[in-house]
Amino acid sequence: MAAVEDDGFSLTTPLILDDEQQPPFVVKNEQIEHLEANPHLRSPGNSSFFKTCFNGLNALSGVGILSVPYALSEGGWLSLVLLFLIAAATFYTGLLIRRCMDADQRIRTYPEIGELAFGYRGRIVVSVFMYMELYLVATGFLILEGDNLHNLFPNMSLDVGGLTLGGRDGFIIIVALIILPSVLLDDLSILSYLSATGVLASFIIVGSVFCTGAVDGVGFHGKGRLLNLSGIPTAVSLYAFCYCAHPVFPTLYTSMKHQHQFSKVLVLCFVVCTMSYASMAILGYLMYGSNIQSQVTLNLPTGKLSSKIAIYTTLVNPITKYALMITPIVSAIENRLPCHYKKEPITLLIRSLVLISTVIVALSVPFFGYLMALVGAFLSSTASILLPCLCYLKISGNYRIWGSELVITVCIMLMGVFVVVVGTYKSLVEIVYHL
Repeated sequence: MAAVEDDGFSLTTPLILDDEQQPPFVVKNEQIEHLEANPHLRSPGNSSFFKTCFNGLNALSGVGILSVPYALSEGGWLSLVLLFLIAAATFYTGLLIRRCMDADQRIRTYPEIGELAFGYRGRIVVSVFMYMELYLVATGFLILEGDNLHNLFPNMSLDVGGLTLGGRDGFIIIVALIILPSVLLDDLSILSYLSATGVLASFIIVGSVFCTGAVDGVGFHGKGRLLNLSGIPTAVSLYAFCYCAHPVFPTLYTSMKHQHQFSKVLVLCFVVCTMSYASMAILGYLMYGSNIQSQVTLNLPTGKLSSKIAIYTTLVNPITKYALMITPIVSAIENRLPCHYKKEPITLLIRSLVLISTVIVALSVPFFGYLMALVGAFLSSTASILLPCLCYLKISGNYRIWGSELVITVCIMLMGVFVVVVGTYKSLVEIVYHL
């Protein structure tokens, strides 16, 4: 039997073990006899610890870093507590995803976790939420690029075959062409180099926004509100959107050379990203108060050097993240193809068509803030909070054992249900109102 190396986060006992509770969740012996004897078992990848950290940070520190000031302005200062609460809950569910994968060495993807827990229907449900979330996040990247480029060059237009596209629409198409080469890569160890650039870009954005307030005359004079109950649904939805990388976690886990280190990867990624989100939220809200826009970069004075650095760096960030978000989608499509269609030209065509389809959606739905709030409320909360808890309880059988772990898991699920119901309703109302 293969040995499972421990990294301090035990995989053979519950995350929280009561005194009288026996460890019910063990790796199935018959499923890990020898990798060579069973080609369906999961084999280690080729990404190192640091490369996986870069990919994880890149996935977590997404465009949410630009919308957290707006989320804080919607909910008020006290809503910042909800950011840390959601961060803790999603970190916990990230550990649950790893534990579900370690229950069966054949599991490679998030939908396979759903299938192990609830059969084929579970696989379908997880797949729908996972791929919809990743798809709309990738679409949000394009919307963000178009908004910021149009803010920098408001009078620019693009002529294509006699058709004149407005500045924002033209910029979305240009950015899609720039992103295309990274979409054609399928090796996460190569994508990690792009991820390193994206992680650096996130820190540069925070530093540039701080310089804009401290040096370039904007100041930190926005007092804001202590609490705005009517804005809590939007705030919570956007906070949840910040932690929407769970569908990518199985891909990162399987790509690791030393998979026992994945829990440490999660600790590092969640701590660093949460501090970045909190810093950006506080800076943006202090600078612009209730006048903050859905993307803080849209408030920055375009004539200042630090503002230009922040805006241009913002333009780099989604380009480095887009490929990581759509990789699971493309892999799922490719895996459904017959063997004789799994050739490089077909693969390149599929990846290109996925990119084109996100461009079409981005041109049709231009409301970045409301779209991301909807993604956070309905899709991120389901895929990153509810589904990991449900799958873990079913696979481990811990729902039969009353204890502190079950209580915490149920509380996290109740929080997820609240975000899904209230946040989705508020986001849909706002989108329909602005159509």
